[in-house]
Amino acid sequence: MTGAEGRAAEASDPYVLSPEDTGELLRAAPWSRFAVIGDSLAEGIGEPSPGYADLPWADRVLEALRRAGDEVEYLNLGVRHLKAAEVRGSQLRRALEFRPDLASVVCGGNDMLARDFSAGAVEAELDAMVGPLREAGADVFVFTIQDITRVFPEQLGGGSLRERIQTFNDQVRKVAVRHDAMVVDMWAHPASGDRSVFSADMLHASMRGHAVLASAVYVQLGRRLAALRGD
Repeated sequence: MTGAEGRAAEASDPYVLSPEDTGELLRAAPWSRFAVIGDSLAEGIGEPSPGYADLPWADRVLEALRRAGDEVEYLNLGVRHLKAAEVRGSQLRRALEFRPDLASVVCGGNDMLARDFSAGAVEAELDAMVGPLREAGADVFVFTIQDITRVFPEQLGGGSLRERIQTFNDQVRKVAVRHDAMVVDMWAHPASGDRSVFSADMLHASMRGHAVLASAVYVQLGRRLAALRGD
């Protein structure tokens, strides 16, 4: 369900921006070519949430950009299960050929969950994707990962995974600073402790989670626009 009838709960969700507030944040947004590369979060995997549209975060962002400005071309190359090196190898060239002026790189979580996780290697892969996109003229945003151990501590082993997430998030922030990319910081987001933002697998966002993610993106895009306008 993607129409207004599917969004009854969204209107009262304190972490989901209204179309009016979103429109003000994205007023006169200049972006006309939006690309997303990454893993399952980029692809938009997630279970339905009652009262929320079945619309992943990237599609929500596209919808908001199209309301705010002219026609926006869209390319989403996200594929579930991929590690960062696989995203770079299979998606970056196609994304660059699309010539985006706005792009998101959403990967590394699968690396972080692997036994052989190397923070340095993931940072290098993210750097090798964000850098070329920025050099090609795209504004880029990346995500930090929510602390899922707050919600599912008994299943996920708590401390050790929490430390991995923090390490991964540190690498994401370093890459963003290096290339002047935007960071959608979900680690400290107040909704990250709500079970309802996750699917039953404890790893993917629910459709409420996607709505929350999209609103967090709007805030960062709004800040970038304000800086460009000199507000």
